[in-house]
Amino acid sequence: MQGSEWNFHKWEGAMKSTIRLQLLILMLASSLTLCFSASAQQAMPSDAKLLRTYNTIREISLVGNVVKYETTSAIPPMGAHVTLQTASGRVDVHLGNAKVLQAGHLELNPGDNVRIVGEPMALGEGTYFAARIVQKGAVAVVVRNARGLPLTPASILTPVEREALRGVR
Repeated sequence: MQGSEWNFHKWEGAMKSTIRLQLLILMLASSLTLCFSASAQQAMPSDAKLLRTYNTIREISLVGNVVKYETTSAIPPMGAHVTLQTASGRVDVHLGNAKVLQAGHLELNPGDNVRIVGEPMALGEGTYFAARIVQKGAVAVVVRNARGLPLTPASILTPVEREALRGVR
């Protein structure tokens, strides 16, 4: 009897280690499955989220005639705006600070043919076109940096002009 009892306990110990190994493998597999499914469910950014950040990869070029140019506008975002008549319709374009255009010797008048590089951006429930480069004939002025922030007149000064203004407040 003792011999068979001894074999029974030996067999029971072997079963426990097998079950423990299978349980460990099952737990590892299920945790990996949960990790992969969680990473697969990460939401893609919505179009509205993408339109809140400027990205030069999404830039497009508009070509058209100036209908109206305002150095200041009550329509957000604040700053200079131009209404451009393109082949597909009218587009409101935000130019940023009007003094940047003045510093770049670029004057916009109704009827002028211009090319504007930029991208549509979200603002509240609507969108606007954020210009980065404005070109009229051979004159092109950068009005927004590559991250989409409007430039200030001081940021486009030549080194000589910057040195002349050093210390002036």
